[in-house]
Amino acid sequence: MPSSQNQQVEPKEQSSEDILSDALLFLGGKPVVENEIISYGDLKLTVAPKEGKANTLLADHLFSPSLLLAEQIEQGAIFLQGRTLIELGAGCSLPSLAACTISSPSNVPSLVVTSDYPDPIILGSLKSNVERNQALVSPTCKLHCRGYEWGQDVAELLALLQNPSLTGFDIVILSDLLHFDASHDALVKSLSLLLAKTVDARVYVAAGKYTLPKVVSSFLQKATDAGLVLIEYTDHIGGSRWLGTLPVSGLDAEALGIRKNNCRFWVGQWAGTKVVVR
Repeated sequence: MPSSQNQQVEPKEQSSEDILSDALLFLGGKPVVENEIISYGDLKLTVAPKEGKANTLLADHLFSPSLLLAEQIEQGAIFLQGRTLIELGAGCSLPSLAACTISSPSNVPSLVVTSDYPDPIILGSLKSNVERNQALVSPTCKLHCRGYEWGQDVAELLALLQNPSLTGFDIVILSDLLHFDASHDALVKSLSLLLAKTVDARVYVAAGKYTLPKVVSSFLQKATDAGLVLIEYTDHIGGSRWLGTLPVSGLDAEALGIRKNNCRFWVGQWAGTKVVVR
C-alpha cells in the first residue's frame, strides 16, 4: 500500500462561481467591463445572457485575458498576415473578431473561425456579435461562426480551410479556458487536431492569474505530452503597461493595465521546430 505522500492528487475543478469570484477579486469585486456594451475601438460586443450553459461555462462574462489578446493583436505582436485562425471557447469573441477588424491592413488573416459550445444561447450571442460587426471585417478575410464541443470531431471546422492538403489552422487562440481542468484532455485533443502540423503554426494561450497554479500546470503538462512546447512571456508583452491605443469601454490606460497584469500568456508550437521569440 503506497504511503499518502506518494499518492497523486488530481487538481480539483473550480466551479463557475469560484472562478468568477476569484476573477472579480482582482478588480475589487467589479466586472472587467461594467458597461452592457463592450467596445474595443469600433467593435461592439455583448456577452451571453446569464442562463443555462452560458452561466455554467462563463460565456456571460468578459475576462481580462481577452483584453490582453486583443491588445496584442492591435499592436501587431501576433503575426496574422494571410494566416488562418480559430478561437475555441470564444465567449463574446473579442480576440478573434479583433483579428479580422482592428489589425493593421498589413497584418490581416485570410480566415477567422470563432467557435464556442453548441448551445443555442451561447451560439445566439456569438452570432449576434459577428453580425453586429460584420461591416468592420477586412474584405480580404473570411469570417465564420461555428458551434463546437471540445474533444469532438473537427472535420466540419477543417473543411472551412477549403484545402484538403492543409493539416490545420495556422493559429489557435485559447482565452481564459484553463480553469476548466476536467476538460483539459478534450481541449488538448482539439488543439492537437486543429493546429497545423507546420513549423510556423502557433497557439496563443492567455489565462487569468486567478486560475489555480496546479490547474495551469496540469494543462501545460498535457500539452507537452501531446508534443507542444509552450513558452510563457511577461516582459515581451509589456508587463502591466497597456500598449493599445484604441478606446476600450471608457477604461483608461491605468485600469486596462491592472486587468492586463491579472493575466498570464504563453505562445506554443510543435516540439522539434526551432523555438523563436514570438
